[in-house]
Amino acid sequence: MDLYLPIANISVNALVIIGLGGLVGVLSGMFGVGGGFLTTPLLIFYGIPPTVAAASAATQVTGASVSGVFAHVQRNGVDFRMGGVLVIGGILGSFAGAGIFRVLQDSGQIDTVIAILYVVLLGTIGAMMAKEAWTSIAAMKTGQPVAVRKRRHHPLVAALPLRWRFYRSGLYISPLAPLILGFLTGILTVILGVGGGFIMVPAMLYLLGMTTQVVVGTSLFQILFVTMAATMVHATTTKAVDIVLAGLLLIGSVTGAQYGARFAQKMRPEYLRLLLAAMVLLVAVRMALGLGWRPDEIYTVALQ
Repeated sequence: MDLYLPIANISVNALVIIGLGGLVGVLSGMFGVGGGFLTTPLLIFYGIPPTVAAASAATQVTGASVSGVFAHVQRNGVDFRMGGVLVIGGILGSFAGAGIFRVLQDSGQIDTVIAILYVVLLGTIGAMMAKEAWTSIAAMKTGQPVAVRKRRHHPLVAALPLRWRFYRSGLYISPLAPLILGFLTGILTVILGVGGGFIMVPAMLYLLGMTTQVVVGTSLFQILFVTMAATMVHATTTKAVDIVLAGLLLIGSVTGAQYGARFAQKMRPEYLRLLLAAMVLLVAVRMALGLGWRPDEIYTVALQ
């Protein structure tokens, strides 16, 4: 079932795109991640231009985050004050990211930059996740308890002025810290098409020192509004959002998430994290190889 994507300017098999969305949805349900950091590379592997893949993936993450936010709001798992500061920083970062995206697009380097950033980010995060998961599995097999890290914000965060109280997060810190974190995540959202949860959640835990009860919900709250802003920015500036592509991905991800959540209940969390780390590292290696492979056709002709 071939379908023409008007912005990507190519024909694709609609069932394959829905299947990719379903795969990411399964991962989202299994591991509790938005999946945007895997959606963009998978679309690129399939042949979607990186610019369109990044912009359309952000749109798909917006739709996939809605149900998650409502679920956490009902459980009182969202710090709206912290989330508001993160959203402001994220929206500002989205505009800055759009400017960077447009400059790189005009210079013809955006595809290479997207690939390099994915290799660095996925390689680093995948290695950290694999190390943590392997340590937990080894401790589980030997019967030794894993040392629990004390919740404490980073000394650099403590040094910032103008402290506020974030009651739901149990923090008394400067709003500049979450503002900067949201700003950087907003830039990544526009350039890479990710929700930023795979960076946001560890940063909220280990840099800001937030309580675990509100981290995921607050992260999803920020992701919802920032990916929405990133989609609007892409639609009005870079013109790279393919709504047909995003719709197909959303159909697959919503369905796949239900199956992923059921499957996750049957596996130990340590093995789930190790499996996710392995998949992230495989994608990073594939992206790295793609940067070094010589294409079959060195030169192409494109209509401007």
